[in-house]
Amino acid sequence: MSPLLAAGLPALLETLGGLFKRVPNVAAQTAATALEGVSNAIKNGQVSPEQLQEINRHYEELQKLESAERQTAYTQVNESLRAEVASSDPYVRRMRPTFGYMIAVTWAAQMLAIAYVIIVDTESAGIVIDAMENLGTIWAVGLSVLGIYVYKRSEEKRG
Repeated sequence: MSPLLAAGLPALLETLGGLFKRVPNVAAQTAATALEGVSNAIKNGQVSPEQLQEINRHYEELQKLESAERQTAYTQVNESLRAEVASSDPYVRRMRPTFGYMIAVTWAAQMLAIAYVIIVDTESAGIVIDAMENLGTIWAVGLSVLGIYVYKRSEEKRG
């Protein structure tokens, strides 16, 4: 058994168990107790080196599967982008810039509206800012897509 596996797994289990203990939830508390039990079993030699190696083998296999899944997703994105660039349809070729301009205009409109409320209706500013915070996930998705578009376009220009 590798020293890293022998020391690392119990440490990881203890860390996760400690985090779960802080959560006031029955399921989290149960998980914390279970993780503590597994950690103690490993430390006390109740889990054999062969069993730990088997755990490690399963983990490595899971990592390979996840890596293959990511590779497939990247391949599909690249194929889509190549098809977009090769398209003779002008709108398909202009989709990325159009999306970028739409995001920029909507972001600017939102920021100007918030600035207006802060300046003109200061008492309502907190409510408006809290409401804007709820849009964080939507903005994260839109800006992430835009970031990928920009990155891929830069890559195309270099290549």
